Amino acid sequence: MIVTLILAAEVAFWILLGLGLATRYLLRWRRTSTVLLVGLPVVDLTLFVLTVLDLRGGAAASWTHALAAGYAGFSIGYGPSLVRWADRHFQHRFAGGPKPKPSPKYGPERTRHEWQICGRTVVSAAITLGVITALVPLSAGAAHFSAFIGWYIRLGLAAVINVIVAACYSRWPKEAPAGAIVEDGHVVGWKIPQQQ
Repeated sequence: MIVTLILAAEVAFWILLGLGLATRYLLRWRRTSTVLLVGLPVVDLTLFVLTVLDLRGGAAASWTHALAAGYAGFSIGYGPSLVRWADRHFQHRFAGGPKPKPSPKYGPERTRHEWQICGRTVVSAAITLGVITALVPLSAGAAHFSAFIGWYIRLGLAAVINVIVAACYSRWPKEAPAGAIVEDGHVVGWKIPQQQ
């Protein structure tokens, strides 16, 4: 049942996001758009409540309940940046907005980008672990920490790996190819070698 609820939450997320952006840029109903986009966290909250109710109803705690917690953590950690990404692309495609720039590839901009990803991952992992931890007392004895120990290890490992990757970019920034003209982390042209 929980897997079905997670799939339903994912579908609801994209439907609300699509409707929110469509009403904002195609219909110009800004207030309606805001209400729809504010509904995105409600999807996460609903999934969490249904997960607790499933455990309280006698379901054995399993990886599916931890996955539901992971969905909430991912939505909070990565959700705002995902909505901004979709907003930029939708605005470009349907409302004449500027073409979105890809992620920076070189220099300090790339390093900053890696730390932003790291921050989102650490926030996602921390929230997921917090939600998993909250499932134990809220489940009225149906869940125990031992059922979720593997998730603590995996999420902790994911956070540590992201910190290491970002730290490597800080220590050894990615340099642009020789002769490249770089602006905001992107190659925008090439220097013409001067003839001797």
